[in-house]
Amino acid sequence: MEYEYFMDMALEEAKKAYEKDEVPIGCVIVYKGEVIAREHNTRITDKNPLCHAEIKAISKAAETVGDWRLEGCTVFVTVEPCPMCSGAILQSRIDRVVFGCRNPKAGCCGSILNMMDDDRFNHKVELDEGIRQEECSRIMKEFFKRRREKSL
Repeated sequence: MEYEYFMDMALEEAKKAYEKDEVPIGCVIVYKGEVIAREHNTRITDKNPLCHAEIKAISKAAETVGDWRLEGCTVFVTVEPCPMCSGAILQSRIDRVVFGCRNPKAGCCGSILNMMDDDRFNHKVELDEGIRQEECSRIMKEFFKRRREKSL
């Protein structure tokens, strides 16, 4: 599987969020080498705290597959998933998460804790990190710098 190719798609989604003044996180879900969902954050636009890129993509992927179980799927996301998204990934039985950069304030794939490899859960998720790390980190830094400058 071409990780950079799919992470580039996730970055395209992150850029869409950036243009909407949303936290620039993008997500792509792949099944058998095919993209079955791609989304970006829209919490502010939709006025809904659940509208994280991963949650929206998981919903779309489940609709596409016709089942809540997304076994055999890989999530490509620009930033390490938060607790809510990590829980949704576990609950949907996704096999692998590939993320670009860490989320030191809310990441649950190793930064704060690792929900994906916790023996107390009945499912484990393989992790790969650092794919397009610089680009994923840069768009986040630019976004928050722009946000701070606007508030001055």
